[in-house]
Amino acid sequence: MKKILLAVLLAAVTCGCSDKKGGSRSSADDDDNDSIQILLEENEQLRNEQDELLSTLNEIQEGFREINEAQGRLSIDRQREGDDARERIREDMRYIQETLAQNAELIEKLRNQLRESGRASEQLQRTIENLTAQMNQKNAEIDQLRNELQAKNIRIDELDAQVADLSENLTNMQQQNENQGQTISQQDQQLNSAWYCVGTKRTLKDHNILKSGRVLEGDFDASYFTSIDIRQVTQINLNSKSADILTSHPAGSYQLLKDDAGFYTLQISNYQQFWSTSKYLVVQVK
Repeated sequence: MKKILLAVLLAAVTCGCSDKKGGSRSSADDDDNDSIQILLEENEQLRNEQDELLSTLNEIQEGFREINEAQGRLSIDRQREGDDARERIREDMRYIQETLAQNAELIEKLRNQLRESGRASEQLQRTIENLTAQMNQKNAEIDQLRNELQAKNIRIDELDAQVADLSENLTNMQQQNENQGQTISQQDQQLNSAWYCVGTKRTLKDHNILKSGRVLEGDFDASYFTSIDIRQVTQINLNSKSADILTSHPAGSYQLLKDDAGFYTLQISNYQQFWSTSKYLVVQVK
């Protein structure tokens, strides 16, 4: 249409110039001048309309280009793991959705521009239809991608939950192991713990360890006893020249040995057997 207008404008201008050379002017000349002015104004309006339409069209196509680039980045980041990749995916998805919304508004703007111009352009109408079809295709692609990412995010969340559960289970197991270890250690310590005391008859009575010739009956002063690990302590120095073992322990599992000065030492030869009948040892000395 622009070429037609220019051709008409050129023909009008040429005719005006020929009349001027002939030296004759009439009312038809004024009409021609008015027509030329109208054509010039219409041509300027058409050029402005075309410029605005092209500007809108360029914005739309630039939006589609940026969407394609964002989709390309998404394709790469989807193959990666980690918080950084997931954050980039979320940013690209937000950008794609925003750009799609902007493109939808621009296509509607382009359609309104064509309608308000009052000019029938089949080519531009087909362009708008193609852009609309492209927009629908992009929406379908992004919807599918959104569903895939949602599914992936669910799997990631499930994986995070599994990792958290696994970590919690490991922590619980470690705690259980520690507790069990402590329990075993305590049990082991209890199994291998024994208590002994060495004292004169008077002292043993004062601590209620010896009553009426009987040992360890009723309440007695447990703090007077010394705790030992029977696996480690197999010899107890009695520091006395007189020693009687008041508690019951199997014969053959121990010996009372004298040193050169005549002081007794209790030597336990078989600790398991020695402590099998009683975990308390009471030795009376003078």
